[in-house]
Amino acid sequence: MSTLVSTLDDHWRATNASAAEAGLSPEEFAALNARWGDVTAEPGAVDYAEINAGGVPALWAVPHDVGGGVIVCMHGGGFIGGSVWTHRKLFGHLAKAAGARALIVEYHHTPMHQHPVQVDQCTDVYGWLLEQGVAARDVAFSGDSAGGGLALTTVLRARQRGLPDPAALLLLSPWTDMTFDYPSIETNRPTDLLFGDPSPADLHGLAALFLGPDGDARDPLASPAFADLVGMPPMYVQVGGAEMLLDDARRLVARAEQAGVAVRLDVVDGQQHTFQFDAGHGDPADAAIARLGAWVSPLIG
Repeated sequence: MSTLVSTLDDHWRATNASAAEAGLSPEEFAALNARWGDVTAEPGAVDYAEINAGGVPALWAVPHDVGGGVIVCMHGGGFIGGSVWTHRKLFGHLAKAAGARALIVEYHHTPMHQHPVQVDQCTDVYGWLLEQGVAARDVAFSGDSAGGGLALTTVLRARQRGLPDPAALLLLSPWTDMTFDYPSIETNRPTDLLFGDPSPADLHGLAALFLGPDGDARDPLASPAFADLVGMPPMYVQVGGAEMLLDDARRLVARAEQAGVAVRLDVVDGQQHTFQFDAGHGDPADAAIARLGAWVSPLIG
């Protein structure tokens, strides 16, 4: 086993073992997992600045050698965890690879704030960015896990508000289907170190907290897998071959292709959910981020 694989894998193993032994609730598990970002190496030559982006807290990650593009980033964490701080290094690496600034959104967590609060906040940030004079053609959206779904639904909500589409989407192990009605939820359970047994990170429970008692798991603004994808921006999807959300990504890509969307899919064999968190420790995470950057850079100026 390489040093890279053991970095993130050992984090998931240690976190899940502690959580299972203590019998933690989903909220307590999220708090335990707050050190998620520690596995990522510092990108170096990236400056960070907290801002208020249209009433929503956000964090700029600005590489020293940067062009005019902006990547609006939605962090993962099952909607109950994660933050700009757990993800600042990951998105800093992505910003460097793309030669662009990253604007990381600090949206509200469940269960205190349920759908559609999160997508509305992300759309508020995008609208604010456009008001600052940044052209939509110079903007990409990115997100990992729950943030990958938010990146897609923010496009949908922005359209409802009459805002232009961004130029591209970068989706890392995206969670886009809250029904979980696909084979890899079971077939990859033995290999998934985050969501597989004996993890307390129950996907159905996370979805219920996000949707609330009256929520619909097939609502396109919650589960963009059920959205009309015609006219969506070009998208690049990366997913680990060992994770339970593998078929979520595959089905999203298949539906996007059927809708005529330009889409690229990387299934990285043997890798875990959001394996890109191992950035700075070598391949395959560094290679994956380099591919994302090379792909999106010409699309956002």
